[in-house]
Amino acid sequence: MSLQNLAPTSTQGARKEGDISSVFVSLSGKERSSLPERFASQKKRLIAGREDQIQRSWDRLLRKLKDEVHLIEQRGSDIVPSIDFKDIHSAPAAFRDELRKRGVAVIRGVIPEHEARGYKEEIEHYAKANPGTKAFPPHDPQVYELYWSKPQMRARTHPNMLEAQRFLMSFWKSDSPDAIISPTHPLTYADRLRIRQPGDAGFALGPHVDGGSCERWEDNGYGRGNVYKNIWEGNWEQYNPWEASCRVPAEADLYNGAGACSMFRMFQAWLSMSHSGPNEGTLLVNPLLSMSTAYFLLRPFFEPVYAPPKDCSRMALDTFLEPSNWRLEKETSSRLQGATPGYGQELTTALHPHLELSKSMIHVPKIAPGDYVAWHCDSIHAVDKVHNGSGDSSVMYIPACPITEANAAYVARQKNDFVAGIPPPDFPGGKGESDHVGRAMEADLRGLTNQLGLRSFGFGEWHLNEGGLSHGQRQVLEKANQILSV
Repeated sequence: MSLQNLAPTSTQGARKEGDISSVFVSLSGKERSSLPERFASQKKRLIAGREDQIQRSWDRLLRKLKDEVHLIEQRGSDIVPSIDFKDIHSAPAAFRDELRKRGVAVIRGVIPEHEARGYKEEIEHYAKANPGTKAFPPHDPQVYELYWSKPQMRARTHPNMLEAQRFLMSFWKSDSPDAIISPTHPLTYADRLRIRQPGDAGFALGPHVDGGSCERWEDNGYGRGNVYKNIWEGNWEQYNPWEASCRVPAEADLYNGAGACSMFRMFQAWLSMSHSGPNEGTLLVNPLLSMSTAYFLLRPFFEPVYAPPKDCSRMALDTFLEPSNWRLEKETSSRLQGATPGYGQELTTALHPHLELSKSMIHVPKIAPGDYVAWHCDSIHAVDKVHNGSGDSSVMYIPACPITEANAAYVARQKNDFVAGIPPPDFPGGKGESDHVGRAMEADLRGLTNQLGLRSFGFGEWHLNEGGLSHGQRQVLEKANQILSV
């Protein structure tokens, strides 16, 4: 896989056909290649004149990480905050504080359990009626390239789902009332679904972060909004992962990657359609939102003085991890550990040793059908390597997305793809479900949801006279109505 001539582009064409293995190098079967030298130059520019501050910042981060990883190891899944859907409008301060720190939460009972379980059964009938459905891995399907089934459309636009998303997005704030964004008005993003059977080891998606990879270091990527400015200045403690306005101009997909995310999703999330617990084909998260982000962004600037042998003692490993053993690269390399243009950001113990992923990646708690699990868009997450449970582990991926101009433009394209029955703009192309029997049509959607659900999918007009709107919110609602031609 040659990357030397790969340059960023803002032009988005149709995606090639494919499946979820197109999104991550580790699933694609390809070798990870060296990055072009321009990334070495970019690394130098990011910290030029602040090398000493960056070194001190790194040292503080490593000491703090060591303490936090120990705490996670002690608490396990209990560290993930959860709340009942009926209580979200009176959420206790402890829940709010933990969500802000951890970047992950479970909202229980967003959809009634029997209804959520019924979604899974309907989807299985839909897939069976359409044997041409693409899935990964092809010989034993676990992740389906389905986007337009009736249960998916019902779940995405369910009033409870939209209310849960509004609650989650309320944790994001903008420094400016003029910010052209509205977290109180959710837009629907069509994504895949997973029906993972017991014993499956094919869908072994390791620790990763969605929303691009190399783009986080690039001036015309996340640099357009100065999203990580505090980190590049050596003040990672001042970095606020919940500031929304800086994300609006950021570009997360410079390379038209298959499945790369071009819509700003404040939270990645899924709705469960099954009972699942730890080691039963479920989600693992790293509940260190700010620190883990600072770590994987700063990691490419540093190298160890001493590297221990492969099978070393714990004492030797501790010495290896000590801040005193890490220095800024003597010769700045083009390496961005785990990042490849057009693919997702991946993390490993070898590349990111201080995260101690074997300890800091913890399972979400036991989950029931209808529970909604959400994690911040910069959170590190993974999937169980092996599904050791006795029943299926089934989820619909339904992220929480605010209104922005770019998001509205994406929804306009997505709406056209829905009508045509082809995959949404962010996903591998092809004819998709255009010939599928029983897929959702516009008339079905109008019968499945209410006015808010239709608006979230681009089929209804947002009200500009709604009380309490900021100047920026009113502006973006007006622009969204124009973009969506409603």
